Amino acid sequence: MRPNFVKGITLLGGEPFDPRNQEAIVCLLREIKKELPQKSIWAFTGYLFDRDILPGKLGDPSVTREYLEYLDVLVDGPFIEEKKNLSLRFRGSENQRIIDVKQSLANDRIILWEDWQGETKGLKG
Repeated sequence: MRPNFVKGITLLGGEPFDPRNQEAIVCLLREIKKELPQKSIWAFTGYLFDRDILPGKLGDPSVTREYLEYLDVLVDGPFIEEKKNLSLRFRGSENQRIIDVKQSLANDRIILWEDWQGETKGLKG
C-alpha cells in the first residue's frame, strides 16, 4: 500500500462486520493507520450502520467502535436485485447508502459521503 498510486483499502465480501472477522480486521486497520495514516479505508456491509453496527449488535461493541473509527467511508445495506441500478457510483442498489463515517460519528447522525465533485445526487438512501 506504500506507493502513491494506492489511495487506500476497501473491505468487502464475505462480511467484514461479521463478529468473527472484526478483531482481525481491527488489527490490520490499526497497523495501516499507524504506518500509512493518509490512506483511505472503505468498507462494504450488508448490515445497516444505524440499526446494526452502531448499537453494538455485532460482537464486542468496543471492537466495533474501534473498527468504525478507522473507516472513512461505509457503504451499508444489502444488495437488493429489485433496486439494482447500474448508474449508481460505488454501490449496486438504490437502498444502499454511502456514509461518511468520521462525520457521522462526530455529529451523532448519518452524514452521507459526497463524491469528488461535491454532488450527492443518487446517494440518498
